[in-house]
Amino acid sequence: MPAVDLKSQIISLVKLQVIDSEIFKLKAEKEAKPAEIRAFEAAFEEKKQNLATLEKKLLDLQKQRKDKELELAAKEEEAKKLQNQLYSLKTNKEYQAMLQEIQNKKADGSVFEDQILVLFDEADKVKTETEQEKLRLKEEEKVFLQQKNTVEARIKDIDDRLSVLDAQRKQALADIDPKILSQYERILSNRDGLAIVDVKNNSCGGCNMFVPPQVINLIKMYERIITCEICNRILYIEE
Repeated sequence: MPAVDLKSQIISLVKLQVIDSEIFKLKAEKEAKPAEIRAFEAAFEEKKQNLATLEKKLLDLQKQRKDKELELAAKEEEAKKLQNQLYSLKTNKEYQAMLQEIQNKKADGSVFEDQILVLFDEADKVKTETEQEKLRLKEEEKVFLQQKNTVEARIKDIDDRLSVLDAQRKQALADIDPKILSQYERILSNRDGLAIVDVKNNSCGGCNMFVPPQVINLIKMYERIITCEICNRILYIEE
């Protein structure tokens, strides 16, 4: 079995890491998109609550008005019955008492009429507010759908790009020794999609910890894969 050219392997890993970094970033973005859509939906649903509140208020006012109209009709009917009884009374005292009772019923009816008018006015105002809110909500719905479509379009773009990157990754794997690839992918999965990093100014490109000169010398020798003692990522020096 021919000896592995570690330097060329490191170069291949660096190229693979460029692909994997973009894949990791895009997958993370894609995973966040459903939550983004749910946030837009929740915001839109919250805006719909105001319309629901107004519609409920309008129904309540209409019910109150209907109840008052029924009470008014009952008072008018009672007054009418009493009116019919007037001429069957025997004494003036009974007649005057009945007249007073009729007046009381009519007075009660006037109170209900006033309340009905107030409820009419309130219902008209709420109805106007409801219609305005419906128009506003239509615009909000357009904004929501536009936001949702934008996110869904971005998801499609990500999927398309991931397909391209997957093909590039398969090509890149052909140049890497299986054992080295296995080590790389193990680190990749444990270190947030970043398995190989360069050393600059004696610092690890992954965790920024100090890399001693003797370790840098070992990296330059290309005799074996050197990893960071802190983050365990593969180290290389860009030439």
